[in-house]
Amino acid sequence: MGKIIRALSADGSVFCAAINSRDIVNEIFRIHNTSPVASAALGRFATIASLMGCLMKSKSDRLTLRIKGDGLGGAMTAVADYLGNVKCYTGNNNVDLPLNAAGKLDVSGYVGKNGFLAVIKDLGLKEPYATQTPIVSGEIAEDIAYYYAVSEQIPTVCALGVLVDTDWSIKAAGGFLIQLIPPINDKVISIVEKNVDGMKSVTDMLSNGIEIEKIAIKGLEGLNAEILDTFTAQYHCDCSRERTMSMLISLGEKEIDDLIKKEEETEVCCHFCNKKYLFSYNEMREILYSLREEKI
Repeated sequence: MGKIIRALSADGSVFCAAINSRDIVNEIFRIHNTSPVASAALGRFATIASLMGCLMKSKSDRLTLRIKGDGLGGAMTAVADYLGNVKCYTGNNNVDLPLNAAGKLDVSGYVGKNGFLAVIKDLGLKEPYATQTPIVSGEIAEDIAYYYAVSEQIPTVCALGVLVDTDWSIKAAGGFLIQLIPPINDKVISIVEKNVDGMKSVTDMLSNGIEIEKIAIKGLEGLNAEILDTFTAQYHCDCSRERTMSMLISLGEKEIDDLIKKEEETEVCCHFCNKKYLFSYNEMREILYSLREEKI
């Protein structure tokens, strides 16, 4: 289980959400069999999706993040609910890149520095709210901070980290978001900047046994912050045979007919959890008949 902490300054001017996502990222590694750099990139992406998800209000709200750069990793997608439960996948799980100039996993090389980040919020309205901003570094944290500054006009500090162990499992993973709430106070900005500058990396702090609660409060040090709530999140895929059948129906009559002609049995694999759903020839024929009847 991942552990999420949400904290607020005494005057309500600064909010922080922080997560220890080690278990979530280890599950990503287990399901997707990711290389170290893919684990670092997809782990960061899932971590921030979880944090952004827990900022939504309603139980039915859903957040989808997509990032597509010119790196070797291809596109990444992450989906989170209002509790921070998350699922994700990447275009290339097995990319192997040399370490970057700082001697760390080259997430930017995996993602790329040219492309876009899409944020899609399904808030139960007729159409989801979708925004797209350019990638600024490919390190993900900076790209998220840029999104908030440009699309939501919210000054935001974002820090993310994934530390991969020698056996490729996840030794530490987590992150935090610090956001200023209008009206913006310049003095508060200075305090937050000083706090963040004085903090070690997220993975350094977690590896040294610093609890996620202390990390959240440290980001708001000097502002008399209090923890609002604490809850758990997990890697969770809500796919089902029924949802998969609905997806097949959405392909339309021609696509279904083509599948029937090609295969005696149709296999559909979920990108998020790799679970396979099999549909027999007769089941596919029933779907085709139902589509044709709708036209009559």
